Amino acid sequence: MQLEVPGVNGKWFCTGHEIFPAMLLAIEAAQKSVCLETYIFSTGPLGDRFRDALVAARRRGVSVRVLIDAFGSYSLSSSFWRPLFAVGGEVRRFNPLALNRLGIRDHRKLLVCDEQVAFVGGFNIAPQYDGDGVTCGWCDLGLMLEGPLAQRLAESFEEMFQRADFQNKPLVGRRQPRTKRILVGRREKLLLSGPGLGLNPIKRSLRADLRHARSVQIMVGYFLPTWRLRRQLIRIARAGGRVQLILAGKSDVWISQLAARSLYRRLLKAGVEIYEYQPQVLHAKLFIVDDVVYAGSANLDQRSLNLNYEIMLRLEERALVDQAREVFENTRRHCAQVTRGAWRKSRNVWSRFKQQTAYWLLVRLDPYLARRQWRGLL
Repeated sequence: MQLEVPGVNGKWFCTGHEIFPAMLLAIEAAQKSVCLETYIFSTGPLGDRFRDALVAARRRGVSVRVLIDAFGSYSLSSSFWRPLFAVGGEVRRFNPLALNRLGIRDHRKLLVCDEQVAFVGGFNIAPQYDGDGVTCGWCDLGLMLEGPLAQRLAESFEEMFQRADFQNKPLVGRRQPRTKRILVGRREKLLLSGPGLGLNPIKRSLRADLRHARSVQIMVGYFLPTWRLRRQLIRIARAGGRVQLILAGKSDVWISQLAARSLYRRLLKAGVEIYEYQPQVLHAKLFIVDDVVYAGSANLDQRSLNLNYEIMLRLEERALVDQAREVFENTRRHCAQVTRGAWRKSRNVWSRFKQQTAYWLLVRLDPYLARRQWRGLL
């Protein structure tokens, strides 16, 4: 389902079948520059189509730069990019693999063409995303925007591209990095986050919106919010507001699903509605808080909120919010609701042990190791 938003020159894309052709068309139409940033770039027919489109753009004289995460795209051989290198394109791997900094990753997904058209969302360039999200391919969500915001996104790409080798100068990491900030527009905010000191901009903005919220709809593949965010969701539900969560019924990260389920009991007891997506792996990222919508690369988990480099848009355009609600409801039709009684009956000592262990690994151990690695780079 593709939804065009009047007034903001925006479109929602709910399937890989829709967004990938639109991204390729934008690359083919580019006249000046193409900036592509993604966590995973895999070989296969889809990856080949993107590489060939980038090569063709470079042959037209377009500046072409690609940034992929070294861990997320570890299986991609450098030889894959030879045709692009041959015509003068640039490709960099963010934070080249090393044991002492393995936990610091670029999880952003971004395409900007001519600083006029931009795509953000959860879609990586990989075969598992190329489908309809129901009969085949993972369920994900993307947003295309045109206009001045695309220029700011291009500037954000430039900053990440320049720091791809991850060689920090002494003490730079102790100051607020430029990749961790909020850029405010007329009816939008660009939330740029990363590791290091200072409150995460995504977390800060979301907590502010939840403070007086009455209606919350969240759809994420990986759900492990901070204690304060969980407390806010519980407070809203107990006060008579409506909190709906669409979470993964199938997940590519088993431990993440276990950790998320460790939180179900308290959320259900407070009156939070929980739905698990059934047909395919859920990978979408969507937060709707009253009349505000968030879209981008960040999950509502410890990594996205504290450790990864992420990019999110906070938008107040009414048409965009209404259509995001439509996307949420369409997705909910493919979900099974988790009820309090059924959940209580399904749990036993072994399931609780697995879920609590997963929670400890992802909330305690993983952040501890990543922060130690970050401090070692300062």
